[in-house]
Amino acid sequence: MKKFLLAVCISGIAISANAQTKAVAKKPVAKKTIATSKTLPGTIALKSGLDSTSYAFGTSMGTSLKSTGLSTLNYEALLKGLKDAFAGGKVALTQQQAQQCINDAITRASAVKTMAENEANKIKFAPMIKEGQEFLEENKKRAGVQTTASGLQYEVLTAGTGVKPTATDSVLVHYKGTLLNGKQFDSSYDRGEPISFPLNRVIPGWTEGVQLMPAGSKYKFFIPYHLAYGERGAGADIPPYSALIFEVELLKVNGK
Repeated sequence: MKKFLLAVCISGIAISANAQTKAVAKKPVAKKTIATSKTLPGTIALKSGLDSTSYAFGTSMGTSLKSTGLSTLNYEALLKGLKDAFAGGKVALTQQQAQQCINDAITRASAVKTMAENEANKIKFAPMIKEGQEFLEENKKRAGVQTTASGLQYEVLTAGTGVKPTATDSVLVHYKGTLLNGKQFDSSYDRGEPISFPLNRVIPGWTEGVQLMPAGSKYKFFIPYHLAYGERGAGADIPPYSALIFEVELLKVNGK
């Protein structure tokens, strides 16, 4: 953490210095004396280069820590920790204890931040969530479509007679994936070769659905967002909260 914050600050200082150098080279002007005293209303007077550097380190550290989701700290304790570290004497926490405190705080802050982002996304993508729910509600009424307890829907296009895989098996499949609007985002058919993967390392809808398939089958899966890529989506092609449609052909169960 210390190395990271130091790197951020040094990088910022280097960029700033480089920008100033370019500005001087671009338009030569008479060298001006930089004021050594700058008072920020209600905060602190920066009376020397050391003051400015110290303040710069503080703002750099604060910005970096805030980006993790932390909203506040005990600033007196923070300052005390800095002083103790520079003094090189006895500190209140061992390195292991300090690292554990940092890890716990960032984990909690990150969880809160993620929850807030998810709630904001639910509002932003409410129309997409509604579209998926309405589609699945109507789709399950179609003849031939079956719905599992989890909400996964599937349709048998070709019934195979081979062995069914388990969650720990690796399988060889051909597949095509589309959004509800028909936009294709992936296809092994287009790449000209099937793909092999372990069933316990894909989205939940695949893990559950492919286990229903005897080898030689071809199924069509209608996967609600919580069994697909969830609140995050995947890359630029699969937005958050997307319900997905896959056509999957199980060519072979490779084994565990």
